[in-house]
Amino acid sequence: MPANVQKPPASHKALERTRSETGILTFDRAAAMRKVWLSEDIDLSPLYAARVFWYRADKGPWVFVLVVGLLVALLGFLLTAVFANQDERRNRARELDRQNLACLARNVYFEARGEPAAGQYAVAEVTMNRKASRRFPRTVCAVVYQKNWDPILGRHVGAFSWTEFNELPAPSGEEWERALKVAEAVYYRRYTPVLEGALFFHATYITPGWAKEKKRVARIGRHVFYR
Repeated sequence: MPANVQKPPASHKALERTRSETGILTFDRAAAMRKVWLSEDIDLSPLYAARVFWYRADKGPWVFVLVVGLLVALLGFLLTAVFANQDERRNRARELDRQNLACLARNVYFEARGEPAAGQYAVAEVTMNRKASRRFPRTVCAVVYQKNWDPILGRHVGAFSWTEFNELPAPSGEEWERALKVAEAVYYRRYTPVLEGALFFHATYITPGWAKEKKRVARIGRHVFYR
């Protein structure tokens, strides 16, 4: 090749022409592409190769995989949130049961620890009957510590007399263990009720004014029960 002739760029070498049967020059695209791929001027970096791969690949399966992956991730997130919420609700329910059971046992202990077992179960029944009634608070602890206005005394008084005391000895010993067992049996409905609908009781050594307006149900030990 003469010295004064410039070498054409590599990209021009890829432009090959072939003669058709009619003698007219035509552009051979396949041959040109082979030349381009083999050219040293082509950017063969991983990023460029990835772009070429993505451009030439069938995107349908990739889109499907992406959508499925997003759905699986979303489902996993939702399940995690649901299970976490359920765990929290169960923990709150267990804590509420623990508090209510303690309140019920204290009521049995301070109101009837000297009574026979039937009398202790009866006090626990009345407490739970009040909790189930729309006329009283909705939790056991609220029932036990409820205070009502007494127009004669001119102050709020406790629904159960022992709650009027500011200080009481901590429950303990066999009587406390027995009160706990009675409270658990009634609270978890493992005991068959015998005072259905009974909401009130008083000691046998007093006769409150409200007793005349109630229906007497039973006398058990040193307590009289009404509905």
